Amino acid sequence: MSEHEQHDHPSGISRRALIKSSAIGSLALAASGMSLPFTLKSAAAAVQQATKPDDKVVWGACSVNCGSRCALRLHVRDNEVYWVETDNTGDDIYGDHQVRACLRGRSIRRRINHPERLNYPMKRVGKRGEGKFERISWPEALDILTDSLKHVVKEYGNEAVYINYTSGIVGGNITRSSPSASLVARLMNCYGGSLNQYGTYSTAQIACAMPYTYGSNDGNSTSDIENSKLVVMFGNNPAETRMSGGGITYYLEQARERSNARMVVIDPRYTDTAAGREDEWVPIRPGTDAALVAGIAWVLIDENLVDQPFLDKYCVGYDEKTLPEGAPANGHYKAYILGQGDDATAKTPAWASRITGIPADKIIKLAREIGTAKPAYICQGWGPQRQANGELTARAIAMLPILTGNVGVNGGNSGARESTYTITIERMPVLENPVKTAISCFTWTDAIERGAEMTATRDGVRGKDKLDVPIKFIWNYAGNTIINQHSQINRTHDILQDDTKCEMIVVIENFMTASAKYADLLLPDLMTVEQEDIIPNDYAGNMGYLIFIQPATSPKFERKPIYWILSEVAKRLGADVQQKFTEGRTQAEWLQYLYAKMVAKDPQLPSYEAVKAMGLYKRKDPNGHFVAYKDFRNDPQAHPLKTPSGKIEIYSTKLADIASSWELQPDDTISPLPIYASTFDGWDAPQRSEFPLQLFGFHYKARTHSSYGNVDVLKAACRQEVWLNPMDAAKRGIKNGDMVRVYNDRGELRIEAKVTPRIMPGVSAMGQGAWHDASMSGDRIDHGSCINTLTSHRPSPLAKGNPQHTNLVQIEKV
Repeated sequence: MSEHEQHDHPSGISRRALIKSSAIGSLALAASGMSLPFTLKSAAAAVQQATKPDDKVVWGACSVNCGSRCALRLHVRDNEVYWVETDNTGDDIYGDHQVRACLRGRSIRRRINHPERLNYPMKRVGKRGEGKFERISWPEALDILTDSLKHVVKEYGNEAVYINYTSGIVGGNITRSSPSASLVARLMNCYGGSLNQYGTYSTAQIACAMPYTYGSNDGNSTSDIENSKLVVMFGNNPAETRMSGGGITYYLEQARERSNARMVVIDPRYTDTAAGREDEWVPIRPGTDAALVAGIAWVLIDENLVDQPFLDKYCVGYDEKTLPEGAPANGHYKAYILGQGDDATAKTPAWASRITGIPADKIIKLAREIGTAKPAYICQGWGPQRQANGELTARAIAMLPILTGNVGVNGGNSGARESTYTITIERMPVLENPVKTAISCFTWTDAIERGAEMTATRDGVRGKDKLDVPIKFIWNYAGNTIINQHSQINRTHDILQDDTKCEMIVVIENFMTASAKYADLLLPDLMTVEQEDIIPNDYAGNMGYLIFIQPATSPKFERKPIYWILSEVAKRLGADVQQKFTEGRTQAEWLQYLYAKMVAKDPQLPSYEAVKAMGLYKRKDPNGHFVAYKDFRNDPQAHPLKTPSGKIEIYSTKLADIASSWELQPDDTISPLPIYASTFDGWDAPQRSEFPLQLFGFHYKARTHSSYGNVDVLKAACRQEVWLNPMDAAKRGIKNGDMVRVYNDRGELRIEAKVTPRIMPGVSAMGQGAWHDASMSGDRIDHGSCINTLTSHRPSPLAKGNPQHTNLVQIEKV
């Protein structure tokens, strides 16, 4: 049995332990003269006895927001899941591997049967955030919800209704929680619409910035590393973020075995993706990746290691001859690097070393390696862009494959995060939103506090010049972003507790999360494994798959599926809304209808009945690997990019226009070039005299954001700690395991210290997503160790995105 196949057995011991004890017993009995077959038969009988004939195995999935989608085989007895296995189908070979769940998915029965599951509809009876509720009936809850929604729409208009950013169920179809694609969006679009949002908490900066360079945000699939000579990963950590068989960690290792590519990991923290598998770890100060790129670019230019023919043919703005009309003289990238631009500063390795903390000779060595390895797979995770200057960082990292001509080829990459092959999927249609106004998903608390003051040029309002009304009604389905995953928790609490501002918050959830405590109405949802749905893969290299989920158990207590809840609301909003929302179909009928459309597009798919019986359907990418911008590289005239010029825009005229017309704070930077710029709360900010440590969050193995954050075995296996370099710890008299206070002018939390050389000096880090736990009427010290107690709500300049990793703090022993 594989090392990954240690599943819970109904007896309470693992199958591995059962087999091991049987083997030991066999040897002992053989030594005593008894026959070996007797012992093996006894072990087999014990397993057979534990598995009763009336047991059933149901296919389910872990569909949380980790970038993986993993198959689960749920063993059910007496309407309870008692044992969880994962994918055991196929040959488990490269390109047709088993979609094995990680420790999170395998613990799902502890979520299903958690003693703190929500069981009944409830309404708030105390102040918002106190978590005081009383049980009510479903008819009463639905009537309160509908009456409030009608009132807000009549009094303020549909722009005052907002579907909050949530990502608790990303892979689902019927159950999908993504605000722009959820059933809640469909309902509101049947009732006049709601305020739109753009961006995500995960990817706002890179998703906004990369299209200015490439017209989109695509990267080669991880499996294509089998064609690479060098892998350079800026803040990309799949071994912790996407560590399952449904993610890309397997592909990364298997592809490198085939290509023997060197791997360089650039990260402030020595991650599990490195962990002895890397060839080199380059620790870097958070938020300074663009400075490192500039220092590398200086060496590439100085030593004639750039791919000049590629830059001439495919790019705009590298040098004077490709600079677009209207751009200032010496406004090109080469001038910026060589110090011939406005700042008159050459971006030498010595210059970059002072900013990044990386020795100059290491920058030179890395530059030569990147400049000579063909092809090179240069990628970035989403950590580097989740900074105050994240848009500049994302575009800067993309410069390395552009300068070296590694774009659009097998074994290369665009500098973006990996892409993937996906199988055909027909999503639940959400219809068109009649409201055209949109805000950044990160600025919703501003839209409550000062909605009518928010403008396009200062706050990123889209669709019109300014908002007309503040947010008065919030839907929150399967998400913990009201409080836990949103920045500056103490400020957010103060805004939300005043219920004269936002008048109604509806939360549809499984648990009493930190965000659920702020609900006016709290409605108990079913989990994905408790209802029928079809889930496609997310990031899985060059293999696509579909998981057909069947209900593992019948609904317990008064928990209801999202489709039923919203159908009942639609009925109360009027017969026309109900008909438009349901189209007369049940949840099962919707899935059959959508799947029929999938088969019409993709006749290779099995029949609905066949895929339902299979539970899991896989297919290898017929093209081998996804290669970003391959058609453009092969024929740029026939396949232009979606940029204004049709080429790779190193200099963006559109960004130059934005930079000259938007209202920006003094240390906000929008630039037509992918430059490095200092920012608030950065390594060189004046506040470091008071708060000397940079703090960033990382995605933690025990949770996916905050999902699974209340599972006891995961919390015990992966403790919540703040990482601190031994040099910084010694200055503060802190030893490994000490309880410390981490604080700044936004809040304070208590957490154990992990003193380790796996993080560079001057930097600290903690796993994000831990559940906030503070007395908000008292000292507000968070004993749950949620990083958003300390983060800033000031958005990034261009995307108005989440700068969760840009923080300064002090750490002291308690």
